Amino acid sequence: MQDVLAFLRTHLESIYSRDWETYQSTTSPDLTLYEHFVTPHRQEGLDFHKFMIENSWATQGATSHISILEPKVQMLAAGQVAVCSYTLMLSTVRGDVIHHRSVNESRVLEQREGKWWVVHVHKSPAGGHDAS
Repeated sequence: MQDVLAFLRTHLESIYSRDWETYQSTTSPDLTLYEHFVTPHRQEGLDFHKFMIENSWATQGATSHISILEPKVQMLAAGQVAVCSYTLMLSTVRGDVIHHRSVNESRVLEQREGKWWVVHVHKSPAGGHDAS
């Protein structure tokens, strides 16, 4: 399970560091996701996230740090599928103030030919969504 958590951290850090190449190399082209703070509808594919990553939407260019709190990995399908659930805390620095934003996430990973891919994401609000 440590390899799954290491993969997850690499994948998540690519989002917040604007590393499109790593994000694309860890995310299935047929990705499906629900992001409550963007739209109440399912999104599909990578185009939306390419736009968001290239424009630094998640951090708005601020210095940032991610924390993966209380991670749980459930292995399914003889180890070919991993369901990762956790609370993601994003800390950003703006001026002299550190802001924290949290969201509960589940990411479904599928192993294809020995490599993990994120195939589905579901986000829901966490308490204290923006505690400055």
